[in-house]
Amino acid sequence: MKAAVYYSLDNVLIEDLPIPKISSREILVKMKACGICGSDLMEWYQKTRSPMVPGHEPTGIVEKIGSKVEEVEVGDRVFVHHHVACLTCYYCRHGDYTLCEQFTKSHLEPGGFAEYFRVPEENLRTDTLKFPNEISFEEATLIELLGCCIRAVNKCEFQLSDSAVVVGAGSAGIMVTMLLQMFGATQIIVTDFVNYRLEAAKRLGADTVVNPETGSLLDVVIKETDGRGADLVFVTAPNINGYLAGLELCRKGGTLCIFAPTQPEDFMRLNLNKLLFSEISLVPSYSTSHVETSIAIKLIQAKKIDVKRMITHRFPLSKTAEALQVASKHKECIKVVVLNE
Repeated sequence: MKAAVYYSLDNVLIEDLPIPKISSREILVKMKACGICGSDLMEWYQKTRSPMVPGHEPTGIVEKIGSKVEEVEVGDRVFVHHHVACLTCYYCRHGDYTLCEQFTKSHLEPGGFAEYFRVPEENLRTDTLKFPNEISFEEATLIELLGCCIRAVNKCEFQLSDSAVVVGAGSAGIMVTMLLQMFGATQIIVTDFVNYRLEAAKRLGADTVVNPETGSLLDVVIKETDGRGADLVFVTAPNINGYLAGLELCRKGGTLCIFAPTQPEDFMRLNLNKLLFSEISLVPSYSTSHVETSIAIKLIQAKKIDVKRMITHRFPLSKTAEALQVASKHKECIKVVVLNE
């Protein structure tokens, strides 16, 4: 089978790999669509695992099932989450599924950017979701991202009528924006340096957009929140400056969500005196679990979140290298999807 093998972001090759073999409690899926995630573009994150087949937002058709599989049948349309929790450990019993030791150890073989991938028993049992014909394979690739954003908004304890700032108008930032609008935020301010993305954010739910190169973000936030600052700030841009700006935009008693990972060697200084007396909460939110993906698929099916509007570019599997370059360097894109027709 054909698969895109990652050696570096500038060296992704289409190679022939053996079709994975499955056991009695596993399934083989023919990939139909797989989204490109921001983490696929982070060389510091990927380089320690290369060469490897990236892609963790895959959807497809069940091609083959093991003799003891009961959850799905051949021909079913499925979304498969690449990471799943054990559901029994200390962290799982406390609802911290993404902190489970099994979570990051579980994965699909060889990855989403391949003609076929193997779904291990734990992934099949915990977070493989069938979806109907009215949801396209492309739309279903957004289940994982939507799940991540649902988890972030829930962890920040959003309240009806809250105001929010979203730092970064990439696919995650716009998805958070769409959720906040659906949940009833009274003021959603989105900031980015790319006007194309700001225009997309405006179409998809932002009340106000600000390019910091052409206007004062702080002045806008203060004006739109009656001088307080935002109740919630979601930083979806993976850089320290985004977090420093986020703290300045957050009201006293507000919440800043740490959504995007910075490079491991990056640090920022915090004034703990100011943090204490302002009572700003810092809330990290990493990945998603079976809880949120189940919610995400329902929201997509009900058309409450129109994820199709986020997809701006589509590439065949044979052009995965080009797809990754566009997602990484092309400013006029939101969500890039790789297709296996």
